[in-house]
Amino acid sequence: MLNIVLFGAPGAGKGTQSKMLVEKYNLTYISTGDVLRKEIEAKSDIGLLVEDIMNKGGLVDDEIIIQIIERTIENSTTGGILFDGFPRTVVQAYILEGLLHKMNRRPLCVLSLEAPRQMLVERMINRAKIEKRKDDKRSVILNRFKEYDNKTIPVAEFYKEKGIFCSIDGTGDVNDVFSRLEAVIDKMIESAYRNILLFGPPGSGRGTQAKDLAKKYGLIYISTGAMIREEIEKQSEVGLQCQPYIEKGDTVPDLIAIKLIEQKIKKHPNARGYLFKGYPSTYVQAYIMDGILEKMHTSVTCMIEMKSNPLQCFKRLNQRSKTERRRVYDMDPDIIVHRLEIYEQSASKVRAYYQNKNKYYSINSDAPVDVVFESLCNIVDEALKKA
Repeated sequence: MLNIVLFGAPGAGKGTQSKMLVEKYNLTYISTGDVLRKEIEAKSDIGLLVEDIMNKGGLVDDEIIIQIIERTIENSTTGGILFDGFPRTVVQAYILEGLLHKMNRRPLCVLSLEAPRQMLVERMINRAKIEKRKDDKRSVILNRFKEYDNKTIPVAEFYKEKGIFCSIDGTGDVNDVFSRLEAVIDKMIESAYRNILLFGPPGSGRGTQAKDLAKKYGLIYISTGAMIREEIEKQSEVGLQCQPYIEKGDTVPDLIAIKLIEQKIKKHPNARGYLFKGYPSTYVQAYIMDGILEKMHTSVTCMIEMKSNPLQCFKRLNQRSKTERRRVYDMDPDIIVHRLEIYEQSASKVRAYYQNKNKYYSINSDAPVDVVFESLCNIVDEALKKA
């Protein structure tokens, strides 16, 4: 889901730009100011409580704000959230991080509309004349700027440290400002971290597709099978531990796979994301994968199952055994069958795990290679928009 924070001093034009962003990116708009004003108009318990605070230009208690925001997010059915006017303090920034984490979300970017202070004051005074808003009196305006300088500007430093804060020139024509916002958002979406899992039975063609898919999307290709084979060829300690499992067509211990995956990740600190082939292959490994990625403050973008007829898989592996690409476990038909059986035993639980997270996709991998690749790309494009 696309989660954007629109930031800026009072009068910076957040409300105007928010409407355009909501329409462009299909977002749910959350403006704490608007929501609170509706509560005041309705003379609700919350409205009566916060009316005096807002009329004086003060900040409403965080406990009230978080209740409203959480309820709004839970009821959202759009492609993401646009936050306008929240967070306004460093404490609220931490609150938002925790709330989004609870809902398996993260902010994509924080966009700050910048304009000269005198221009902002004039905008707000003019708005007060048109809309007759009590909180746009000059005395209230000055107090709001004081609150902004003292409490809200430090929020910018919070997000700068996370590397997702962007200053936007908020002066000039409304459409020009929107174009600047749009350009930054699209760039952030393009460069956002993504992690793709390619799942399927042995012989489904994952190896053929995985490298090309990783190259197309600028991802680091991680194949646990390939890493294990390298260790076996080197006759390393890890390789010697893995060899008996591989020769029987069994799964190697999870601790070994974890170490190999994390070693590969550490070699690419500037990666935009990873394409994992061969892991996870069990329900337990799905949890492990989430743990590995959580350490990096990221998560799975999508899991794609390459479904293939077992007989077709058997034929492919049997044919591979007659080439230079053969694996030790391709040489024995009984081991091929054993590996296919292991997959069938674990596939349903792995599939359900990612279906519950709305991250599961599948294709028929028995189609021609180019057709399969096109289908995979279409799925990844769709998943990236949703992620």
